Amino acid sequence: MKKCSSVFTSLFLLGVITILAGCSSVAPWERGVLAKPQMALDPHPLQSGVRMHNYGSREGGAGTNAEGGGGGCGCY
Repeated sequence: MKKCSSVFTSLFLLGVITILAGCSSVAPWERGVLAKPQMALDPHPLQSGVRMHNYGSREGGAGTNAEGGGGGCGCY
């Protein structure tokens, strides 16, 4: 049992070290690159919002993310 605990502890520490190795500080001259719209999680939020609205209104009968309207027929 003690061997299992030490293996678990060493694997846990290895995982923590691996995760922390990915963290780094960003230099001031690199922040401009990271602030570009292309680097956002959703680079086109307006287009994605319209697409989700259209998808949700068409799938109203299925109950996905419709906004209370429609019956699956594409009606509002």
